[in-house]
Amino acid sequence: MMKLLTSLFVGLTLMSAPVLAQNGPLRLELDQGIIEPLPFAVPNFVPDGPSAAQYAQDISRVVSADLTGTGLFREISSDAFISRVSSFEAPVQFADWKAINADALITGAVNVSGKNLTVRFRVWDVFSGQELGNGLQLAGTTEGWRRMAHKVADQVYSRITGEGGYFDSRVAFVSESGPKNQRLKRLAIMDYDGANVQYMTDSAAIVLAPRFSPTGDRLLYTSYESGSPRIYVLDVGRVKRQELKTQDGTMSFSPRFSPDGRSIVYSLIQGGNTDLWKMDLASGKSTRLTNTPAIETAPSYSPDGSRIVFESDRSGTPQLYVMPANGGEATRISFGAGRYGTPVWSPRGDLIAFTKQNQGRFHIGVMRTDGSEERLLTASFLDEGPTWSPNGRVIMFTRETQGASGRASLYSVDISGRNLRPVRTPDGGSDPSWGPLQN
Repeated sequence: MMKLLTSLFVGLTLMSAPVLAQNGPLRLELDQGIIEPLPFAVPNFVPDGPSAAQYAQDISRVVSADLTGTGLFREISSDAFISRVSSFEAPVQFADWKAINADALITGAVNVSGKNLTVRFRVWDVFSGQELGNGLQLAGTTEGWRRMAHKVADQVYSRITGEGGYFDSRVAFVSESGPKNQRLKRLAIMDYDGANVQYMTDSAAIVLAPRFSPTGDRLLYTSYESGSPRIYVLDVGRVKRQELKTQDGTMSFSPRFSPDGRSIVYSLIQGGNTDLWKMDLASGKSTRLTNTPAIETAPSYSPDGSRIVFESDRSGTPQLYVMPANGGEATRISFGAGRYGTPVWSPRGDLIAFTKQNQGRFHIGVMRTDGSEERLLTASFLDEGPTWSPNGRVIMFTRETQGASGRASLYSVDISGRNLRPVRTPDGGSDPSWGPLQN
């Protein structure tokens, strides 16, 4: 397991009289639709000694990769730099950064003492010549240097956009290897950008659909290790799992945590019929939520826990429905051509992401929670299984290529439909579940 930073976010204020982003002239208004990325410069952070040199370079490169990976920012090459930053405390030569058209400048310094690592950084609005927010100092261990870089990037992103970041987060997924007709599947967790992959299970049994708990310390998933689908919960820190018992003679799958983490909603097949059930995790007691002859599956809670969106073929084809969290009358919200599935409620509460199959193509799309304003973000031979970033700005999903040698991979796309990018994993990958920001 990744060793968490022992002491993070000491949060020392370095300068007085800060200029808050919301009051400063530099602000990326995401609601307006970003066409031209904001140019920024990240000189390598200044090492306080020889032992910090490599960390200083690596941290500044991760910060840059995080920001450019959003599609909202464009890094200016160091070849264009006029000024060189050799001291964290030295005054910024704003004229030199204006001359190369940098809107934002990120400076930092790194200190290493034994296994302890300290990072200081500042964000500057080049054209106003002012600092955006307070300078911060982060403290941790050398093993946690990537997390510290992601936290710096989250702070920069937040100060310039006014929204929360998503870089210091993890994604659970199914790692796939081997030929398509004999594929081996393991449960894995990685950083949001594909780094630090850790395997949680072996490949002895097929595993499906991992889902993070709201606090990121547990994972729900479906396993066939008993011969039929069963739901397990995994303690991520201890890598210890437990089967969640449902009725004998049934099959259970497609689980998802409630927003408070105290219960789960899942699908259960009993007597050939598939309905939605809810389980209280403390007592293990399950309650039936739907009771129709249709196939009801893929449930997902609204962020406030009051409603559930799910997939049902009660109208004849798979469509999306919303009902109260404790069951009751369901309202159909998808009415476009084709088949809809795997709905996931945005953490902001305003949108529902889904998979759509129409005219031989698969799409990832989003719609309002009442089904209006449907927009398709992707199209391919097979796209499915969307999951939201913690700030509701990016969607990750599975894309599988066609043919006997077809391979499943992870991709991400902005909710505007721009910035489609592969997420690199050591083997194939499917069924991503984006966890919350880490503490």
